Amino acid sequence: MLKKTISAALILALMAGAIPASATDNTIPKQQLNEKLRAMLPENIRERGYIVAVNWGSYPPYEIVVSPTELEGASAELATAFGELFGVQMKHQTVSGLAAMLAGFDAGRFDMAIGPSGDFPDRRGKIDFIDWVKEYVAFAVPHGNPKNIGSLEDVCGLRIAVMAAGSAERVLKAKAQECETSGKPVQVQSFPDQNTSILAVRSGRSDGFFSGQAPLTYFVSQSSSQLGLAAANLPNGFGDIYQGTIAPKGSPLSAALLAGFEVLFENGTYEAVMKKWGLEGNMLPKPGINLAK
Repeated sequence: MLKKTISAALILALMAGAIPASATDNTIPKQQLNEKLRAMLPENIRERGYIVAVNWGSYPPYEIVVSPTELEGASAELATAFGELFGVQMKHQTVSGLAAMLAGFDAGRFDMAIGPSGDFPDRRGKIDFIDWVKEYVAFAVPHGNPKNIGSLEDVCGLRIAVMAAGSAERVLKAKAQECETSGKPVQVQSFPDQNTSILAVRSGRSDGFFSGQAPLTYFVSQSSSQLGLAAANLPNGFGDIYQGTIAPKGSPLSAALLAGFEVLFENGTYEAVMKKWGLEGNMLPKPGINLAK
């Protein structure tokens, strides 16, 4: 029997006494079946009647893993809207970490990942990114920011948590090499997911967690003032960061998903979902494939 698990993000919310009103009060309108979009799906998906959508762990407020086959959050609501537009069931699967997700794509076990996942050119060998989010990278730190982290330049000599195999880990490791030459090495602590990383900061094992600003803002809001956000809205080793849904490179599914996003942008569903989950600052004016330079 599958044991149901609740993400650390939701546990923090319950400990705080409430889940944000924005996550519970608004209903996203049901979509009507769009036959033109359905016709764009690969034939095998139309025949079997479902899409396998993978995620690599909780990434609130986008993806909040309730069980290995059940999601909540902004991405989950967009996935539901896609299922309604395409007239298929969306089946969610959870794997441990980005590397496992990409390996599953290589093996053909998954059709897509609703994401959002970081769109970086070196990841595009076998996959497309249908981008629908612009993100920033910041730090979650103990309340009061005791190590005075004001930007990525301040991490030398500190213990910094990061998610394994992600873009933030790559940037942090490059900075750690600079710190090594200055005699103040960074202890890069790579964890498999957001929950483990944020708990390392809460427990005092890490001085900060370097990750996407949107999920960190969510964690901070649910921490009963135990955490704060540092170095927000700064480059921190990155240029423009686009994030999106993943599909096989050049596949009919990539084109279908882009067309589906265009419908959701046009009919206001995308805006409603993003605002419901406090993601107004991460909205794009329109979706696109492989937008990052």
